[in-house]
Amino acid sequence: MTSGKEPLLQVRDLVQEFVVRDYGGVRGGVVHAVSGVSFTVWPGETLGIVGETGSGKSTLARSVLQAPRPRAGTVTFRGADLTTLRGSRLLQARRHLQMVFQDPFSSLDPKWKVRDLVAEPLIAYRVGDRAARRHRVDQVLELVGLDPAAHGDRRPRELSGGQAQRVAIARALATEPAMIICDEPVSSLDVLIQAQVLNLFERLRAELGLSYLFIAHDLALVKQVSDRVAVMYLGKLCEVGPGEEVYRQPLHPYTRALLDSVPGAANAKAATTIRGEPPSPVHPPSGCRFRTRCPRAEQRCADEEPVMRELAKGHSVACHFPLVPAADSQARSEEKIGETPQ
Repeated sequence: MTSGKEPLLQVRDLVQEFVVRDYGGVRGGVVHAVSGVSFTVWPGETLGIVGETGSGKSTLARSVLQAPRPRAGTVTFRGADLTTLRGSRLLQARRHLQMVFQDPFSSLDPKWKVRDLVAEPLIAYRVGDRAARRHRVDQVLELVGLDPAAHGDRRPRELSGGQAQRVAIARALATEPAMIICDEPVSSLDVLIQAQVLNLFERLRAELGLSYLFIAHDLALVKQVSDRVAVMYLGKLCEVGPGEEVYRQPLHPYTRALLDSVPGAANAKAATTIRGEPPSPVHPPSGCRFRTRCPRAEQRCADEEPVMRELAKGHSVACHFPLVPAADSQARSEEKIGETPQ
């Protein structure tokens, strides 16, 4: 996928912090929402970002869009650093980087008709005349499986949840973006409708050559649609790798716990449990931020922050004591047996 291509999106050492008077009962301080996050998305690729509520996934997505701008780091999209762009240059860059939100009914103006909602970004970016915009609206509505004649004059309250999310996707597609950031786009939908929307995302990627940054808290769901998966905890990435590989052989204890939390998981009997609640992002733990809940934590985890390192091809982890793949464990056991004195 990466051969002969330039990255579509490069995020390097992204930091987002907010000064607050009160956060979860903690008086005053700085919320360390995103802390030194780096990743790359290639043309035609889907990168999944997964983590529990409060891990910083949505803040990361909005920081990539410069809404608000990050405190530090760079966001390079199609060769341009968005953090340095202003005014019309940033506006035009955003035209090719769109977003689909979790709740379509919150992101769609209830007073507007579907046709006007989808046309809104075309008007904002001054794309075409009225006739061209109407044609484009009909085109993208058909693309997401909605009949313009039947749905174009409806308002959001006259739509089902799945139909409303299709309208939101059509609006994101209207400006012909290269990449769409999906922030929990199916979590508010029924399971059957989730599958339909996920299939729609995959079809659009194949037909239009789209790239996605797909954010969710369900690792099993993210694995279905992602080429690679990045696991996020308390503002930091702790593991990045191919979707199938991360699902089959996670390297970080937190990833293992996320997998074991999936209902009906095959390894439910030997599930990894993590204790307590996530620490406050106002006062994150020293060293490894997961150490206060990690069953494998040692003193080194408090003294030294782990760096992201590659343990298998394309599979990296930030952990001092990563989970050892079964094959490696067996090889080490055989080495010890071979070293036993006769």
